[in-house]
Amino acid sequence: MKLFKSRPARALNLVVAAVAVLCSAGVRAEEEKVLNIYNWADYIAPDTIKNFEKETGIKVRYDNFDSNEALHAKLIAGKTGYDIVVPGSNWAKQQIEAGLLLKLDKSKIPNLANLDPAIQAQLAKMDPGNDHIVDWLWGYTTVGINTDKVKAALGDKPMPDNVWDLVFNPDYVSKLKGCGVAFLDTPSEILPLALNYIGKEPHSKNADDYKAVAEMLKKIRPSVTRFVGSGSDYIDQMAKGQLCAVVGWSGDIMIAKDKSAKAKKPQNLQVLLPKNGGLLFFDTMAIPADAKHPENAHKWINYILKPEVHASLTNTVFYANPNKASLKFVKPEIAKDPSVFPDEAALGKMIPPGVPDQATRKLITRTFTNFKAGR
Repeated sequence: MKLFKSRPARALNLVVAAVAVLCSAGVRAEEEKVLNIYNWADYIAPDTIKNFEKETGIKVRYDNFDSNEALHAKLIAGKTGYDIVVPGSNWAKQQIEAGLLLKLDKSKIPNLANLDPAIQAQLAKMDPGNDHIVDWLWGYTTVGINTDKVKAALGDKPMPDNVWDLVFNPDYVSKLKGCGVAFLDTPSEILPLALNYIGKEPHSKNADDYKAVAEMLKKIRPSVTRFVGSGSDYIDQMAKGQLCAVVGWSGDIMIAKDKSAKAKKPQNLQVLLPKNGGLLFFDTMAIPADAKHPENAHKWINYILKPEVHASLTNTVFYANPNKASLKFVKPEIAKDPSVFPDEAALGKMIPPGVPDQATRKLITRTFTNFKAGR
């Protein structure tokens, strides 16, 4: 005789099975404890990742890129494999408009309350409502020099009133060639500064302006000995006295100065604050639209915005942070250093970030490529 389960029993079994399936799906939907980060080199404190992993149990994979151009190309290609990226705010604007970045869930980032409203207002120009990006650190592109080597190379020629003469005026830069002159290998950094130097709009869309700046750059090209990316290449070269002038990022030059001070043969390195301004930048945390671990990414952003964590970044890499609550944790000598935290007068002279359209970007790239090639 066959035994059949009653209808109520069969129904109960179906419910139990359905609940099991739903629970299983919920487990599968829960993010694995992994976070993939793509950031600039030499841009984090030694214990930042270790402390985050300890606090959250999330394992971090951390990779570096050396230019906004490289990061942008990866985002455009898609399937980056990253959950946090750190684009410049002007590049992030394009990425937001292209749908490449995820809108933030601010309810998961309560430490946003620590941010300086003035910095948030700057970022809102690129990201209305501050919906997609959060500032990591900020600084400016400027001239860094080995003071002793520059003065020796110039001889009787006095230091110029306009520090950009050191790298853009053939009469000066030709004298520095022997001790090493480096430019960042980033068109979007060099061209606005060069245009500003010759009296043109830094973010010009006029093709004739690019012809004019190309003529100036062609004259100085023989004296530029190296083109460098981010990271330890030009930092180490400056620290070892292998470069006497560089168009680089403020914090990187400060890192070189710090490394040199700890070396056996310290170099007299200096970050210059040009009277007519450097190029301001804000590097921001963002979540790619195709990130596989967005929950973990929100946890990372909120962690970085802890005052003591943000301060530790500034104390390590000498870039200003946007976290007002962090200042009491920043080393006093750094907090008071105008090379790290320029005053309002100096900031007012800075060139703000620009967002070139596609046609202008082609002009910028072509002009820079010809500059490097000596054409």
